[in-house]
Amino acid sequence: MKLIGSYTSPYVRKISVILLEKGITFEFMNESPWSEESRVPQYNPLGKVPALVDDNDECYNSPIIAARLEALPQSPKLLPDDAFQAVKVRQLEALADGVCDAALFIVREQLRPTEQQSQDEMLRQRHKIQRGLDALEREAADGTWLNGEQLNLADIAAACAIGYLNFRHVAPNWCVNRPALVKMVEKLFQRESFARTVPPAA
Repeated sequence: MKLIGSYTSPYVRKISVILLEKGITFEFMNESPWSEESRVPQYNPLGKVPALVDDNDECYNSPIIAARLEALPQSPKLLPDDAFQAVKVRQLEALADGVCDAALFIVREQLRPTEQQSQDEMLRQRHKIQRGLDALEREAADGTWLNGEQLNLADIAAACAIGYLNFRHVAPNWCVNRPALVKMVEKLFQRESFARTVPPAA
């Protein structure tokens, strides 16, 4: 199995954590989708990471890859067997990925010349991050679908999103008034799968 992506991508980290948690052996190809010499389009026609290639098929984005890996027999299972409950967990995965989307927009926008940056749009994305984190905090405090006794896909996605906020310093005060999320990520970041996938220092 081959995982194509960047060490700094939160979406790639999510898939790496899943593979490590399930004990699935994989080859990692470090490829930036932003480089002119990038080989990512060879594996994903959309030119996005992560991409996963195995002996039978190709998967093109992190939710599909996560679903593909969950269909394998390796444990632990990261989604409930009940279809409705699985949708609830996937809903929180999508929320965490949306926080990543907003953070990534800000990071990319800040790379543009100052006079070309849209301050209004970056503010809009910051509001998305705050609302998303507030929703995740409520779920983490409840502990039913997020921050429960058993690790699931929503936990991994949320921790990777917060890890990316920390890495890129996009929302330095995200932890204020969010004690359940703080406690959750402190616990998850101690797991070997997260320790092995910390992004390299910029």
